[in-house]
Amino acid sequence: MSAATEVKTDRKYTKDHEWALSQGGEVLVGITAFAVDQLGDITLVNVDVKPGDQVQAKKAFGTVESVKTLSDLYCPVSGTIVRVNAELEQKPELLNEDPWGKGWMIAIAPSEPAGAELLDAAAYGTLLQSADH
Repeated sequence: MSAATEVKTDRKYTKDHEWALSQGGEVLVGITAFAVDQLGDITLVNVDVKPGDQVQAKKAFGTVESVKTLSDLYCPVSGTIVRVNAELEQKPELLNEDPWGKGWMIAIAPSEPAGAELLDAAAYGTLLQSADH
């Protein structure tokens, strides 16, 4: 298994390759190693929300720009923005270096339990296998 197809079992996933990690009443959101691999070198992370903003599941909260493309970022859950990873503005390369940790993007206080439409690790792994072919 390559780093790009790595799937962490402690979080849920969207079909758009965002991850959601429930942690102490909030949900950390980032993009998967697969997404980072598809994007290539990330040059800019634009988060269009700030703490206190209401967000809705499946709605865009920002964009990621790479040498190859520009991609929208989608919220995996609805709720209120608690924190934004401001470090990504100065160091977008954190996404390439550590998409599972330091490359987190936003933290949301969910207005409802993490949605049933999110994929668990096994289902996301299956999605990646089908994407590879």
